[in-house]
Amino acid sequence: MIREDLRNIAIIAHVDHGKTTLVDQMLKQSGTFRENQAVQERVMDSGDLEKERGITILAKNTAITYKGVKINIIDTPGHADFGGEVERILKMVNGVILLVDSFEGPMPQTRFVLQKALELGHKVIIVVNKTDRPDARNEEVREEVYDLLFDLDATEEQLESKILYCSGKEGTASFEPGVKGENLNPLFDTILSEVPAPEGDLDGPFQYLVSSIDYNEYVGRIAIGQISRGVVHVNDPIVVCKYDHPETQYRGKIVSLYQIEGLVRVPAQEGRMGDIVCISGLEDVTIGETLCSPDAIEPLPFVKISEPTIEMTFSVNDSPFAGREGKFLTSRHLRDRLMKETLKDVSLRVTETDSADSFRVAGRGEMHLSILIETMRREGYEFQVSRPQVLMKEENGVKVEPMEALVIDVPDFAAGSVMEKMGRRKGVLVSMNPMNGRTKLEFTIPSRGLFGYRSEFLTDTKGEGVMNSVLIGYEPFKGEIPSRSFGSMIAFEQGEAVTYGLFNAQERGTLFIGSGVPVYEGMIVGQSPKDEDLVVNVCKKKHLTNTRASGSDDALRLVTPKNMSLEQCIEFIKEDELIEVTPKNIRMRKKILDKTQRMKEWSKNKK
Repeated sequence: MIREDLRNIAIIAHVDHGKTTLVDQMLKQSGTFRENQAVQERVMDSGDLEKERGITILAKNTAITYKGVKINIIDTPGHADFGGEVERILKMVNGVILLVDSFEGPMPQTRFVLQKALELGHKVIIVVNKTDRPDARNEEVREEVYDLLFDLDATEEQLESKILYCSGKEGTASFEPGVKGENLNPLFDTILSEVPAPEGDLDGPFQYLVSSIDYNEYVGRIAIGQISRGVVHVNDPIVVCKYDHPETQYRGKIVSLYQIEGLVRVPAQEGRMGDIVCISGLEDVTIGETLCSPDAIEPLPFVKISEPTIEMTFSVNDSPFAGREGKFLTSRHLRDRLMKETLKDVSLRVTETDSADSFRVAGRGEMHLSILIETMRREGYEFQVSRPQVLMKEENGVKVEPMEALVIDVPDFAAGSVMEKMGRRKGVLVSMNPMNGRTKLEFTIPSRGLFGYRSEFLTDTKGEGVMNSVLIGYEPFKGEIPSRSFGSMIAFEQGEAVTYGLFNAQERGTLFIGSGVPVYEGMIVGQSPKDEDLVVNVCKKKHLTNTRASGSDDALRLVTPKNMSLEQCIEFIKEDELIEVTPKNIRMRKKILDKTQRMKEWSKNKK
């Protein structure tokens, strides 16, 4: 049977190409909201971190109705670190809208997500977005997209994909590059005509693949996926099984069932083949499992998720300030929280270490792990993390490392400096294209070559540069990359930073803290310009004497300290340093706090 009353699509694109803004307009124009309803911008980005950073982190489901047809839409992340979200979501849909910026054209993540969609045989609708930009290159970008489809070995049918020109912000779409549309109806009509309706056996035994997991305090774990076959009702008995482990299966019952309408989940009594539904009542269900009727236990294959590329060690906080600010402090709390995260994030891997207080956490990139750290911090967890390490592999006896395709868009004046830095970090220039006072550079570079480079890059380009990368595979180890060329300024003793001590310390480097901040011995309080660590006494007070010079005692002026974000801290630290993360503060410290012990360890390593 073909469900002509239903379409399932995902919107895929590179970061910042306008997916979530386009979904806003699709919801508004389909009558999802009341005419006088107040609706915030980027309504699909519901998480606090998503709103703050302006990026999508988790794939979200919504549904609209157009001409009597229900269209399930999945908004996906565009950042390469969250590619695992996109890979599994594509199993729930029958077609994709590929969004491309009218100026930037196809970027690394565009290539990655499009390749995954083509491998699954999905129908593609190409949307050139932001056509109202003054620097739009609509026709050139169209050619670049078709070249990309050709490069990725698209089928004849996929090469004939329909192309539309949209302004997500204005909510308009048209089939001609120079013509501004009136609304998004051309896009809706194209979805109905181009995206195949779900097709399958409606009368067969129930079969459903879990593509995503949500969690609710009241009902527990909620499975999200598409019904591949049959019909399911509330209270139906089912069997949960895995494709790669058919012997591990258990029985359960559908406690509640939800259909998606607009932005809300609506309780339903039944779901039919092709529907994307949410199911609760199965305590241990995980991504990649199949829910089947007990009469026909047939697990469905699940997409192989790409391996993680970097790893950090998460450990219990053991600094002198441990336990002052957090709610969850112990190794049991830390372990339970990390294991819970792996249930809904399939591209994250957590392994135990020899120490009961430490866990190795592997992810797709620095941002992937920094989002996890920030989320845990806001939930009240207190812990420490190490510098990221790249995960090496061995293939045919050769040590190989992850490589990234890096696209950099910079003003012309910064191109030379960027190329010099890339050379030092083992980057190889692939192409260089000048465009209206800016230069687009493409490199292949080891993943570890990008550690600590982002803030340096923003300085070199005066904040005008844009860089994006995506994993392209593994190549033989490229040799050592020089580490950072500066040292840390380390607090001499425990106490409170005072103006007099800070004034003397600021002449020796850049401070990260201001007056009145509590510090402890071994805590990093600034950056030293030399390639060696400096111990400074920021708690030092001026000795009082009977002599006073009028005015000079009050004239100590402090330079505004550099406020370090979590990402900047991750870029900054060396192998012998840690980041202490608490709900109220982010501090950097040496692994060995005592100066004498540090010197002994340093001498031993040098020998």
